[in-house]
Amino acid sequence: MQFSTRAEYGLKAMVNLAEAYPESRPIQQLAKEERISVKYLERIFGILRRSELVVSHKGKSGGYTLAQKPNLLKVGEIIEALEGTIAPMGCSSSACSQKDSCASSKVWGILEKQVRKTLYGIKLNSLLK
Repeated sequence: MQFSTRAEYGLKAMVNLAEAYPESRPIQQLAKEERISVKYLERIFGILRRSELVVSHKGKSGGYTLAQKPNLLKVGEIIEALEGTIAPMGCSSSACSQKDSCASSKVWGILEKQVRKTLYGIKLNSLLK
């Protein structure tokens, strides 16, 4: 299983915001500090804003801030907002019609549960320096 740069960069930027919490940071500053293109980070933050994980502030002192305290945000929420449902295979989801009769789907289901348990067990504040 491999996550995209969207998850990697989004998580790095969210940790950056957690370090500044409750202050906001301009997207240009985040992009520079994390070495991410402003344009790409804007797309990532659009997703995070629609998922209600960050709040945008307009104006001269505008930017982004976390929607809640870093100790309440779970890494799994961020990853799923950016990547979609965590499922190593399509058959590990509840949408599979052969899930109960397919031996390999049991493996994927167990793996999915463990990945979710791990990601949702990590709080954003635990990643701070």
